[in-house]
Amino acid sequence: MQKYLSGKTAAVTGAASGIGLAVANSLADLGAKVCLVDLQTGLLEAETRKINDRGNAAIAFSADLSSADDIRTLGEFVGEEFGCLDILVNNAGLQYISPIDEFPVEQWDKLSDIMLRGAFLCMQQFLPAMKTNGWGRVINIASIHSIVASKFKSAYIAAKHGLIGLTKTAALESAESGVTVNAVSPAYVRTPLVEQQIAKQSEVHRISADEVIRKVMLAPMPQKELIEPSEIGEIAAFLCTDAARHINGHNLVIDGGWTIT
Repeated sequence: MQKYLSGKTAAVTGAASGIGLAVANSLADLGAKVCLVDLQTGLLEAETRKINDRGNAAIAFSADLSSADDIRTLGEFVGEEFGCLDILVNNAGLQYISPIDEFPVEQWDKLSDIMLRGAFLCMQQFLPAMKTNGWGRVINIASIHSIVASKFKSAYIAAKHGLIGLTKTAALESAESGVTVNAVSPAYVRTPLVEQQIAKQSEVHRISADEVIRKVMLAPMPQKELIEPSEIGEIAAFLCTDAARHINGHNLVIDGGWTIT
């Protein structure tokens, strides 16, 4: 495999599992030194060791993405370990399902703080140096719910819609500096978060997990299969290559045809 990102450094949030881990693996396989960021310390360190055991370079950092202090400390840590950061992938996320009129305000704040405010704070931390260096890539992992809505996910959907607006604004502000800012919006990916939703909907609808996937989750998708995390990892890695240098401010929707019409 050609090391297109050799000499580059990257930080990926929410990297202990799922999409974030897949992105971290893809970037590392292309030669980047990667900092995996997550709150799941044990799992984070185990996955970081696996990357290093393959001959790639990775370090781990435990951080709460809703904390400005933690993100500031992450910036200091990356500076000490890498000198500078070339690639930032904002992936950390979570879900809470409830009707709007029953949605706990503290859960609304938590989702917004991690997925939208956290991405903003990370960009604020790392974008200036990227602009100064004349090269950088920011990739915000959004969701199909950045462009469509569904019931009972108001905080998640509002945060993901907001993330697209943030992506476009940052892309405009960075356009002349050699830095690109893009979003990737996948439909349902086979991640621990989605597996939890499958189990919950199976209980609510009193149908099997396979039926939840086919009849509920994949109902809007002409391609009737879950997306694998590795597919999103490879797409994110492509956006970091020089071949993608003119892709900027774009929301790359990976939805199996969901939004064709």
